Amino acid sequence: MPRAGEAVLVTQTEQDTRDSQGAEDDRPGVGADPAEDKSVAETEVEETLAEAIDQGRRRLSRRFPALLATGAVGGIDVGTGVLGLLFVEHATGSKPLGGLAFSIGFIALAYARSELFTEDFLVPVTTVIARQARFRMLMRLWAGTLVANLAGGWIFTWLIMRGYPEWKDTAIEAGHHYVQLGLGIKAFALAILGGAVITLMTWMQQSTESLPGRAIPAVTAGFLLAGAQLNHAIVNSLLMFSALQTGHAPFGYLQWAQTAGWAALGNIVGGVGLVTFLRALQVPHRLHEEQKKPAVGVPVRDKRRVDA
Repeated sequence: MPRAGEAVLVTQTEQDTRDSQGAEDDRPGVGADPAEDKSVAETEVEETLAEAIDQGRRRLSRRFPALLATGAVGGIDVGTGVLGLLFVEHATGSKPLGGLAFSIGFIALAYARSELFTEDFLVPVTTVIARQARFRMLMRLWAGTLVANLAGGWIFTWLIMRGYPEWKDTAIEAGHHYVQLGLGIKAFALAILGGAVITLMTWMQQSTESLPGRAIPAVTAGFLLAGAQLNHAIVNSLLMFSALQTGHAPFGYLQWAQTAGWAALGNIVGGVGLVTFLRALQVPHRLHEEQKKPAVGVPVRDKRRVDA
């Protein structure tokens, strides 16, 4: 024991041990609540969710002309992917290479800030779940974007087939494939996969501001959707439109509507059910924080303002 007044010499090893023990005491215990202790929170996921909610508010607040214009250019942008796909498949006969060429359309979507109906399975849905917008606003966005996507895509595929009539057989084969899937479990399973892939692409792009970083998910999703011939309502519609534009397609617009409608239903199940809900549940406390502060006009009988 040191005498009173004597200094206590502490070796560097002993000091390091004490510092280490102090650091251990500061670490959260197993099972700590991320809502209370930010050191165990999924910070990156929370930031991505918050950005999606904020962006969803902007999308859902668009006036109708802007909504339709954004959807129309989205259909045209994907049409550039169809142009690349038909060109490469006509030249090589390869579905995988055609799928890689199709990713041009999704790169255009990412960089040009246009939108597809199926891209809206993540961003505005999280906004509605967080009680920052009304459900009817989501229905308005979905319906307007879908119609505008199809209109822009129809016009662009008309131009493609008028400019490249020699691609007729390639276009008919590509479009007829989706009709041949029918309306059974195989078509629905491929539609669920298609919805999950496109929504995962959106989530990945939400997590970065880097332009190269946004291109990688676009190429991946475009390759899988077109190369593996997943059942995606907009992609299959544009390919079926290309076949119909030739005047020799072995199916008509009624079969297109049935095929695209079945695909859209599966896309919603895959995108919203397999990606959006599960991603939101990764950080339930962050979602609850948003829900406790609903946007003006969202709660029932909220008299502060009624959303337009």
